[in-house]
Amino acid sequence: MGYPSDILSTRAVIRPGKYVVIPPEGLVNNVIPGIEKSRVSIVASPKYGASFVQYLLEVEPDGGTSRPFGAEEGIEVFFYVIEGEGVLSAGVEEHAAAAGSFLYAPPGVGLCFANTGNGPMRAILYKQRYIPAEGVGSPAVQFGNEADLAITHLDDMENVVMKNFLPGDLAYDMNFHILSFEPGASHSFVETHVQEHGMYILEGEGIYLLDEDWRMIKKGDFVWFGPYCPQAAYATGRERFTYIYSKDCNRDVVL
Repeated sequence: MGYPSDILSTRAVIRPGKYVVIPPEGLVNNVIPGIEKSRVSIVASPKYGASFVQYLLEVEPDGGTSRPFGAEEGIEVFFYVIEGEGVLSAGVEEHAAAAGSFLYAPPGVGLCFANTGNGPMRAILYKQRYIPAEGVGSPAVQFGNEADLAITHLDDMENVVMKNFLPGDLAYDMNFHILSFEPGASHSFVETHVQEHGMYILEGEGIYLLDEDWRMIKKGDFVWFGPYCPQAAYATGRERFTYIYSKDCNRDVVL
């Protein structure tokens, strides 16, 4: 990387328990046993208040897992391919993967990934502790591609497209979604809710309300906000503003 060319500065904002903005230029590599030939950045963790762990990966050709990731009892895992190609597996299921492919592994199963292409595979990896609930059954392995997901419109607004990755039944205590705003589009209101989100910006740029602050964010940024953090966005660029995000759901609050 070499010597800096100017005074050191950053767009990163860390407000423990409230919200976090992490731009790509500040990411560092974390060595994770069982993940080989990969640059791994841990961008969300309980250390600042998240209830899950999220990673941004850049997997070199022939890199990937040397053993199932997230196979511990009670841990569920999600993987999304931003770009590149490879193979994803969970249990006995194995699938060829390309940009937009995703894999969900239910508690205790774990997943494996490998880059089978000639260039890097960039991806999102996520894990959290599953919250069981009486009478709802058990979640199952889910594989697919974002391009094949059904399209809905957020709050009946034609200029905001939403896609849901996982089934809506109560066996699942979390989901991943994509929101895509046409230039000038926005949320219909400022949301304040018990759920937390971990968001990765896939394209475009926008201005995002986080707590009491309006923050400019753009492609490549990671954003987390905690429960009851007021949040809403405007798409401010010349192209769509799109992000993929996690959401906890289908469970009551534990006292």
